[in-house]
Amino acid sequence: MEEKSHVLKVLKKVNSALTNQDYVKVKQLSEEILHSSSIHQDPDIISVAVIIYSLSKLIERDSYKQEKNWQGFYSSYIKALNNSIEALEKDNIQAFRTEISFIRELIEKLSGRLKKYIEDVFRRAKINKASRLYEHGISMEKTAKILGVSLWELAEYSGKTGVADVNLSVTMSIKDRIKIVEEIFRK
Repeated sequence: MEEKSHVLKVLKKVNSALTNQDYVKVKQLSEEILHSSSIHQDPDIISVAVIIYSLSKLIERDSYKQEKNWQGFYSSYIKALNNSIEALEKDNIQAFRTEISFIRELIEKLSGRLKKYIEDVFRRAKINKASRLYEHGISMEKTAKILGVSLWELAEYSGKTGVADVNLSVTMSIKDRIKIVEEIFRK
């Protein structure tokens, strides 16, 4: 992982924000790490961005906290996050990846409505982060592949958010272009 020290710093900030239940800060940290992942296109960093964003969405809504298995799930999630921080501090990338995988497995072990809620949050988080990566200039196909979402989902979401509405071919009005050409020929 190329950005180990940056990821470590962000994860520590996430941990602090979680202590304060500051989901807005957690979301901001997700965007910060996503920017880094768009530069390096490192799957580990992208996974962390999705996990952090998902976590912000989970703590943002109180309805999840009323579900039967919430407390055990959340405790395990936070423990895995802390373990991933420790792994990075010890420069143990394999242990870090194991903890990230463990967080994904936590969801698979859930049952009932909580499982459906959290699976939906993670799915939407992947699509959101894919859209943000696409916004940073990574091709839609590559972004969809990295995050495991379909091109259709990504295109639909990007279309709703306006990410794809940028017209890169129009940089200057025709009048301005003509003026420049006229100035060139006058000289």
